[in-house]
Amino acid sequence: MNVLLVGESWTVHETHMKGFDIFNVCRHEEHCGDMLADVLRREGFDVDFIPSHEAQAGFPGTVGKLNEYDAVILSDIGSNTLLLSPDTFYRGQRSPNKLQALADYAEQGGGVAMIGGYLSFAGIDNKARYAMTPLAKALPVEILNYDDRVECPEGIVPRVTDASHPIFRGIGKDWPFFLGYNKIKVKDGAKELAVIGEDTFIAVMEYGKGRTLAFASDCAPHWGPKEFMDWESYRPLFGNMVRWLCGK
Repeated sequence: MNVLLVGESWTVHETHMKGFDIFNVCRHEEHCGDMLADVLRREGFDVDFIPSHEAQAGFPGTVGKLNEYDAVILSDIGSNTLLLSPDTFYRGQRSPNKLQALADYAEQGGGVAMIGGYLSFAGIDNKARYAMTPLAKALPVEILNYDDRVECPEGIVPRVTDASHPIFRGIGKDWPFFLGYNKIKVKDGAKELAVIGEDTFIAVMEYGKGRTLAFASDCAPHWGPKEFMDWESYRPLFGNMVRWLCGK
C-alpha cells in the first residue's frame, strides 16, 4: 500500500541580539514528518514524504497522479501551500486546483486524512482556512471559519466512543493526554469514533467510493506530547487509521 504524507516540516528564522551586535540564523526541521513516515513504514506501508516547503510545487495536481497512492495524509500544512502553485502565484498563470483534485480522488476511491495542528482545519488565525476549499466537502467534520485552536496546557485525555471500530483494534484503553487540538464537529452521515472535551477527536466517513478521516490533535509536539509518541499504541493506531483509509 502506497501512502503520501504531506507537511510536518518548517523553517525557523531566528534573530540573535548580543549586546551591540545582531545577526540572523535559519534552520530547516522535518524530524516529525520523518518520524511519522518511519512509523508507517514499520507498519508495512510504502511512504513518500513531501515536506511543506516542497509541496507548493511537488504535490500532485491531478486525480491520475494521486491514484498512484492508496491514501494521502495532510498534517500541519495550510491550504495556501496546496492552492497557490508557483505558476499561479508568481507568474499569474492558471493551474489545477489541487484540493479539488484531492476531493475528487477521495470520491473516486482514494483515502484522505487530515491530522491536526496549527496549520490544519482552520488553524491559527484561520491561516489554514480549509473550510473555504473544495476539500471541506470530502472531510468527515465541519471546519470552523475562524481560529479553531483549543489550547490545553493542563492536558486533556480523549475518550473513545466506538471501540468496535477496526481503527481501535489492539489499541490500549488508557490514552495519554494531549496539550491541545483543533475544534471540529462530526458531520451528519459521518461516524464519530472519539471525543475530546465536548468536541470531535476522531471521525471517519465513506465519501463516494473512498474514505476520509479527521484526527483533531497533533501527531507530534507540541499538542502531541512525548507521552503520546512514546505510547505503546502510537504506532498501531496510525497504522490502523491508514489501513482503514486504504480499505484494508
